[in-house]
Amino acid sequence: MTPYTVDTHPEALEVQLNLLRNMTGPQRVAKAITLSGQVIAMSKAAIRRQYPEFTERQVVLTFVEQNYGADSARSVELFLKSK
Repeated sequence: MTPYTVDTHPEALEVQLNLLRNMTGPQRVAKAITLSGQVIAMSKAAIRRQYPEFTERQVVLTFVEQNYGADSARSVELFLKSK
């Protein structure tokens, strides 16, 4: 098996994989949701550091553009303006 990471010791990787294998379906879903939320928060924090003058709306729109494209960001912006 090819490791998905190069900075994790093989024994530690095996422990991580065993923990994942032993999770129930709902536990895996909960873990995925938690990790996704953490990645989104880190991404928005990076945008705030790069553009400290941005409002929260600008941070969200930049996040959407970076992750889903300019068309999606424009759609979100139009939706938010209609509120």
